[in-house]
Amino acid sequence: MLPAQAPVIVEAVRTPSGRRRGALADVHPVDLLAQTLTALLARTGLDPATVDDVIIGCVSQVGEQSATPGRMAWLAAGLPPHVPATTIDRKCGSGQQAVHFAAQGVQAGAYDIAIAGGVESMSRVPMGSARMDADPFGPNVTGLVSQGIAAELVAEKWKLDRTALDEYSARSHHLAAAAPFDREIIPIGTVDRDETIRPNTTAEKLRTLKPAFQNPGHITAGNSSQISDGASALLLMSAAKCAELNLTPRARVHSTAVCGDDPRLMLTAPIPATHRILRRSGLPLDAIDHVEINEAFASVPLAWLAEFDIDPAKVNPRGGAIALGHPLGASGARLMTTMLHALEDNDLRYGLQVMCEAGGMANATIIERL
Repeated sequence: MLPAQAPVIVEAVRTPSGRRRGALADVHPVDLLAQTLTALLARTGLDPATVDDVIIGCVSQVGEQSATPGRMAWLAAGLPPHVPATTIDRKCGSGQQAVHFAAQGVQAGAYDIAIAGGVESMSRVPMGSARMDADPFGPNVTGLVSQGIAAELVAEKWKLDRTALDEYSARSHHLAAAAPFDREIIPIGTVDRDETIRPNTTAEKLRTLKPAFQNPGHITAGNSSQISDGASALLLMSAAKCAELNLTPRARVHSTAVCGDDPRLMLTAPIPATHRILRRSGLPLDAIDHVEINEAFASVPLAWLAEFDIDPAKVNPRGGAIALGHPLGASGARLMTTMLHALEDNDLRYGLQVMCEAGGMANATIIERL
């Protein structure tokens, strides 16, 4: 029996992953998210007027993604104007943080029903559009590097060679190509499948790519996440409200955590975030059935795997951002959507999601399938 205020996930959907300047590039990010929200609500038959808040992650909040895209999308979808929305930015973890805030609002009694998600059209609003023009840090923060160089530093620290990175990246494409994504994807126009997956990719082909950030170096376009377009959204509510509406809860948000780490290495915070959420949840690592670690670069999940005694087959078993793309603000909700469906498809119980974020941060979430 769940506590009345336990935050449960009732539905989760995502768009197909669109390549940069690909099939979704002509879709305005507001329209991309509006179609996602409409599909989310249609799957449950929920009266949209009963939603308390809409929390949307978006990283490049400029141009077409300014003016609170969650609010604009809600209105563009013709949904009740009394329902508010807000936009948050925790870099790559923005969509996951949206889930955290929605779950925490439900648990606190501030919300009965909330929608969490994210959107990013990297074709239309290029990465870096919201970058600062001047160094704001002063003398207390020095030696910061780009994420690509940070990925090289992580590979160096954990002694990950080019072969390991490329083999992992080919694995991502092969697993994604074999994954049953149909239930979680909502079509956008005629686009109903991911266009980022390259099923014929091999480590040997990836080996021919030149280093992208430093030479000599190990990080290439092939073992990095793909720049892409997409949106995702989840419907959360209290267990009591779910029962009142005669809806079926699919999972509960069991535990959440956030953590910072070395801002120069930048991509390592999933490691301490995992330790923190395991302590907070009271669960041992061997209780976790499925792990999603955002594949910002292949060195990120491989470094995590080097630190934890877990079956590698549990980690990103349906591929990750190397194959499926990384639409920045949407990725956290996309990973959660994929993890929920995978837990259901395989009759598993606990899923752990961790994401590295710019500035040396990470979100961690454990969900329990019901």
